[in-house]
Amino acid sequence: MAAKVLVVDDEESLRHMLSMTLSRAGFQVWTAASGDEALETIRKSPPFDVCLSDVRMPGMDGLTFIEQAARARKGEPTFLAMSAYGDEQMAIEALRRGAFDYLSKPFEPETLVMKLRMLMERRRLQVEAPSTKTTSRTAPPGLGGIVAASPQMERVFKTVRKVASFPTTVLLTGETGTGKERIAGALHTEGRRAGRPFVAVNCAAIPSALLESELFGHAKGAFTDASSDRPGLFEEADGGTLFLDEVAELPTVLQVKLLRALVEKEIRRVGEGRHIPVDVRVIAATSRDLTAMVEAGSFREDLLYRLDVVTIHLPPLRSRPEDIPPLAQHFAARLADRLGLAAGEITEEAMRILTSYAWPGNVRELENAIERALVLSDGDGRITAADLDERFDGPPRDLTETGDLELPGGGKDLTLKVVLPKLERALIKEALERSDGHRGRASQLLGISQRTLSSKLKEYELS
Repeated sequence: MAAKVLVVDDEESLRHMLSMTLSRAGFQVWTAASGDEALETIRKSPPFDVCLSDVRMPGMDGLTFIEQAARARKGEPTFLAMSAYGDEQMAIEALRRGAFDYLSKPFEPETLVMKLRMLMERRRLQVEAPSTKTTSRTAPPGLGGIVAASPQMERVFKTVRKVASFPTTVLLTGETGTGKERIAGALHTEGRRAGRPFVAVNCAAIPSALLESELFGHAKGAFTDASSDRPGLFEEADGGTLFLDEVAELPTVLQVKLLRALVEKEIRRVGEGRHIPVDVRVIAATSRDLTAMVEAGSFREDLLYRLDVVTIHLPPLRSRPEDIPPLAQHFAARLADRLGLAAGEITEEAMRILTSYAWPGNVRELENAIERALVLSDGDGRITAADLDERFDGPPRDLTETGDLELPGGGKDLTLKVVLPKLERALIKEALERSDGHRGRASQLLGISQRTLSSKLKEYELS
């Protein structure tokens, strides 16, 4: 049975061309000239398999149409957005509102036909393999080999899948050890640059005197040891992805050169006058508050705007304890195999101890702790409570507690009008302490927007 496709575009010539192309390819095609007409078509016509919609249209635009049609979910069609070349932000917004993918205009008709056939094959496999879908609901969700079971990380994975195919710069934030490089790798492998170079550099690990040459390369004779021309990491990553870890550590002079490379899509080697064009998708990461650094004058505001197009925050492990068991078991199995041990299992008591620990070093600390426990075990690869080191000797920590927070006033005055403002102020202080003063992370802990947090800080004279 032929797949049913609805084409939504205000340009009559494009609607006609797409209708003819898709009909010749074996699809049943309906067309609509606006979002309103498309919604009416969906209500009156048989369920569609795919809705292909432009994002810029007079009246109800494509974004609103996709959002409303996705909410109605009649027949659960797959939505594809069409955006003009260079209009990536509109396409990203379409993905957020329910689109599965996008096409940049102009595109070849054959490209659309191939994409639609791939979508139909995907839908067929989902229908024919219900057991696979059931299993995926119960197994810990993951992405690119990253193991997780928490809703916080599932939101991270969802964002990664949405933005992976765009050339848009992404800024990853989060504490040290939360897995920012793994997420950067997933952004690369899930996108259109998969198979091309993925180059990672820790900006804090290279002396500032060498970092410019490392990133941008140098010409022969540029300095004493420059015996030959040498391409930098930007050129090495051409066509692929460059991951700049700890980007906050870049010296100011290199911040300027990075900004120029992002804006102009070209670099210049040290000691060389010519400019070299590069096609590189940049992903940056930091464990520091770049906004605070901008305010302090140690990080350029214009560079922050270029890096902070899409921000993905990786929550600390202590805020998602449900991720600890699958992560611990994953590390135990993998490391046991590497160490030549048979089992790689964790007893229930040992897992309880691991889950109650606060993990200040996050996922990296958990992996190291599992490896140490395996090495110190009886040689059977089975981790017991006795195999865990002294860091776990203290009393278990309830991760839902608010630290040492006590009821303001010692609990004497229970009048809500008096107590609630004091309690709110104390919670905000606690969130800022837990996030090391990072307002973005503090607002996430509190479940409020950064704008609301800023207002509260002024209200309680905490800024």
